[in-house]
Amino acid sequence: MHHPPQAHDLAAVERLQDARRTLIGEIGKVIVGQHSIIDSLLVALFSRGHCLLVGVPGLAKTRLISTVSQVLDLSFNRIQFTPDLMPTDITGSEILEEDRTTGKKVFRFVKGPVFANIVLADEINRTPPKTQAALLQAMQEHEVSAGGDTLSLPEPFFVLATQNPIEQEGTYPLPEAQLDRFMLNLWIDYPSPNEEKEIVRTTTGLATETPRSVLSGNDILALQDLVRRVPVADIVVDYAVDLVGRTRPNGEKAPDYIREWISWGAGPRASQYLILAAKSRAVLDGRTTPDIEDVRAFAVPVLRHRIVTNFNAEAEGVTPVAIIEKLLEPEKR
Repeated sequence: MHHPPQAHDLAAVERLQDARRTLIGEIGKVIVGQHSIIDSLLVALFSRGHCLLVGVPGLAKTRLISTVSQVLDLSFNRIQFTPDLMPTDITGSEILEEDRTTGKKVFRFVKGPVFANIVLADEINRTPPKTQAALLQAMQEHEVSAGGDTLSLPEPFFVLATQNPIEQEGTYPLPEAQLDRFMLNLWIDYPSPNEEKEIVRTTTGLATETPRSVLSGNDILALQDLVRRVPVADIVVDYAVDLVGRTRPNGEKAPDYIREWISWGAGPRASQYLILAAKSRAVLDGRTTPDIEDVRAFAVPVLRHRIVTNFNAEAEGVTPVAIIEKLLEPEKR
């Protein structure tokens, strides 16, 4: 039984819709275009999910994310992933120092860059698995273990990892189980010619206006709770679970082409993230409950990195995105 939304929730939905408009306006002072990426980042943030951004170097990914952290009044750290980065370079390490009053040597933990509200993990595929795992564990548990103590990371805690799509020499692609920790996998494309002209104009002149912050950390925590409270009709949940189920080659409902092209499909986390994305998208749009269209809008970024194509698909040049789009087809009226 769904309870009707409380009056204060309805007011909060309106506030969030207004905030989204203002956020996009403020981000637009610095970033040209990229509207769907910005919307998707906000959807993930309000769903308490993390994002993996894929795009060639030079598309202003860092600039976009530092701007988002400015308008959200959140602390921001960027970690450049390199082949020699150690796990402690992310989480922090204990240093031995002298206690001035007693003269004794004591250990003190120095927090690493993961202790921020928004963490940009740049080029995560350039570092070995052990270091990747240190970040992924922090993402999962929102805490860091250090010398027998467990330290909580600041809330809200939002990780954006970037990855170059080109498989260069010396890269370590994230294993499927690690990819599953990312709510959304977003591909950043080249700007349109008009956007590129605007980017060149704005970045080669004097500094433009600085964006002002719109939401505080506490506002965001309250809005994340609001997204969780949004009711979802059974038909929408059924649609999400059915869609994810049809990506599994051994599932009852899998179409023949799934058996032919996929070695394994998406797990239950995909259905959870589809519903969270749908709720968040609805609320950002000023609606109090999501519909099937909200699930469909996030099918590609939620599923793209959770289905593994086999040799047949690769031989025929069939991509995960093409398969997801094919799965969405029958529902088009």
